Amino acid sequence: MSETPITLMGADGIERCAWAGGDLEYQRYHDTEWGRPLHSDRALFEKISLEGFQAGLSWITILRRRAAFRRAFDDFDIARVARFTEVDIERLANESSIIRHRGKIRAVVTNARVTAALIAVSGAGALDRLVWSFTPVTPRPRPRTAADFVATSPESTALSTELRARGFSFVGPTTMYALMQSAGLVDDHAEGCFLAR
Repeated sequence: MSETPITLMGADGIERCAWAGGDLEYQRYHDTEWGRPLHSDRALFEKISLEGFQAGLSWITILRRRAAFRRAFDDFDIARVARFTEVDIERLANESSIIRHRGKIRAVVTNARVTAALIAVSGAGALDRLVWSFTPVTPRPRPRTAADFVATSPESTALSTELRARGFSFVGPTTMYALMQSAGLVDDHAEGCFLAR
């Protein structure tokens, strides 16, 4: 029985993490965004929101609708989304260009309100500082086999617990590990990937 490959050679001759596959949008995301340090309250609020929508779905589904999500949620402007009402939630629940899951839509609005309150108390960069405070002290070894990939970590569990205690929702440990991977808190580019540092 052969081992599941963790990297694939693209048609462009570049070896990437296998999850990027042959889809050009996935490859662009892998090559230019995934695993790169992401900062700013707005950018991290967007990423938390999109990772929440991804729960139970594939990331490519979210990635292909990202422009629609940005339109629907006012480019993830925290103050604007915090002012969304039940009318806005109902409107978005009927918006076919995004994922029409009322719980996830409501979570984005709730999380915007919690983030806005956090910024009001601790100043600009409060969400950024909070999220990045959970960066692992010791980096995990780079994945060398499929068995080396994990879905959670002690840090993602701790970040999830902290965010939930503050009132965030759709921020479970698996979702927060995906955030940590995509926002560059952890570097999970597979051994052999051209981005493996």
